[in-house]
Amino acid sequence: MSTHDTSVLRLTQYTQADVREILGTGEDPFGVADTGLTWLPKEEHFGLRHEGRLVAHAGLRRLPVSVEGSDLTEVVGLGGVAVAPDVRGRGLARRIVTAALSHARTMGPPHALLFCRPPLVPLYERLGWHAIAAESPVRVEQPGDRVVTMPLRTLVTPLHENARWPEGAIRLRSLPM
Repeated sequence: MSTHDTSVLRLTQYTQADVREILGTGEDPFGVADTGLTWLPKEEHFGLRHEGRLVAHAGLRRLPVSVEGSDLTEVVGLGGVAVAPDVRGRGLARRIVTAALSHARTMGPPHALLFCRPPLVPLYERLGWHAIAAESPVRVEQPGDRVVTMPLRTLVTPLHENARWPEGAIRLRSLPM
């Protein structure tokens, strides 16, 4: 499969069947079930198809956020990034994330934010994301009015020229995406 065999599409929906089409039938396709977190669905979806099969996905959602000592009020959350195991290593993660971020730049907020398992940090850093320092806790909302520290790594990337991520404790004022 060459990268020319696939094109990025805007998806009108992204279902559990789509997740299974990309990642198979495992019980924890994203490897985050052990966090015990409740996640928000994404609002915007992008996919890559190859020979009619959905092989990659990335989703976006605008989210309220506050950073101590800053007037930052909103970010675009990137999540649900998935590439089918049999087509990994072919640049599809770069293509799907790049397409999603291109759209994110039209959504208004100055930064995109994502949460990922530590082994994936180098991949996102190669795509231009920057890890938030481990000593800067990121707090997220959970059901029952709970606020918990995000156990996954948090990464950000600017969506607009001259956007600078502020220093300080981060509070996502919603469930994570």
